[in-house]
Amino acid sequence: MAKQLLFTLTLLTTLGVFSYTLYRLISWFRFTKPWPVKEFGKRFNMMMGVAIGQSKILRRPVIGTIHALVFWGFIVITLGSIEMVVEGLTGLERPMAVTGWFYNFVTASGDIMAYVILFSILVFLVRRLFMHIQRFYGVEMQKKSKWDALIALAIIFFLMKSLIGLNISYLVMHPLDAKGCFPISKLYLPLVSFIITPSTAPVFHEVYWWMHILLIFLFANILPYSKHFHVFTSVPNVFLSRLEPLGYLPNMESVTREVKLMMNPETAFAAAPADAPPPSRFGVKDVEDVTWKNYFDSLACTECGRCTSVCPANITGKKLSPRKIFIDLRARMKEKGPGLVKNGKDYNDGKSFLRDYISAEELWACTTCNACAQECPVNINHPSLIVEMRRFLVMEEAAAPAGLNMMFTNIENNGAPWQFSPQDRMKWAEGLEVAG
Repeated sequence: MAKQLLFTLTLLTTLGVFSYTLYRLISWFRFTKPWPVKEFGKRFNMMMGVAIGQSKILRRPVIGTIHALVFWGFIVITLGSIEMVVEGLTGLERPMAVTGWFYNFVTASGDIMAYVILFSILVFLVRRLFMHIQRFYGVEMQKKSKWDALIALAIIFFLMKSLIGLNISYLVMHPLDAKGCFPISKLYLPLVSFIITPSTAPVFHEVYWWMHILLIFLFANILPYSKHFHVFTSVPNVFLSRLEPLGYLPNMESVTREVKLMMNPETAFAAAPADAPPPSRFGVKDVEDVTWKNYFDSLACTECGRCTSVCPANITGKKLSPRKIFIDLRARMKEKGPGLVKNGKDYNDGKSFLRDYISAEELWACTTCNACAQECPVNINHPSLIVEMRRFLVMEEAAAPAGLNMMFTNIENNGAPWQFSPQDRMKWAEGLEVAG
């Protein structure tokens, strides 16, 4: 009974802290712009393929397979974690054992995956500590990012160690009537028999049980403050993926409406429709100009660097790093969000996402080739946000590069991007017997 009471208090504390964190994050979403979600069938299929099937991760066969196994292993092990919560609240031992063959399958899968994940974490640690993987570095990757990754890997390592210890001590306690199936842990029993004996097994089991569940609770509350929040957000972010082709660039509704009015002589001077939304800022300058999906993308970013590693601008030495765009968006919202909540949407701290975080030089280096969006394992669309910030520079500040400004002038004066009057366009064909 004392264990149940202590566990209940621990669980309530964990849920309380986690709920506060989520409330804080969700409160910032209301200052972003809407983004419609439709075609749920297509989204579900994409989620199953990209997020659950890990199709993009598996493009890199070796390290991709290891990462996918860790992901799939956590899905299985989560079922065991749910059972531990039920066990802690009710005091029942192995309450899910009543499901029979399904329980045997879950426990066997969880036992195997615990060893797979343990080995995988060691591989990841070696890569992080001793191998200079280019995409793990960059101006946006501060020292805290490295420590963030190492701390998360260490917690997962000890999570698996505690789960393995839990399984082994349970088998020692129940040599003949164990509920569930633990194929790998059974093989290890002779190796630890001099440490975990029938008399010490209950103590080891209790220590490992509390160690495992407390690490889960700790990890859950650390995740929202680290890049590993993608553990919660990556699957829904893939479900919310943009469904248009990668090269599609959306038009602003207000601009489209004006162009249509101008193209129709009958409505050229007509008043705007009564239900037309009020004019808004062209493009994106600060966090309140992005859509809620843009901000959700920043929370789902794994900081893996696959986007930056394939960016032709970055490869050729330019400042642009697609990963930095969304790391900075997350940081800017963290900086300005509390002020928006406290003072309202008109709050201004004298800084902005564009220029204070992202420079114009970075934005104009983008070729909109969409290599970053193609490679992103959680389907973040980087060019769409980059183009929106360019729109602000061009349409609000007329701050386009000289080449573009010349083209705009030519279009305005000559009706074409070239510096020739319409009357002179066919001069090149004179004497060539080319019809005008």
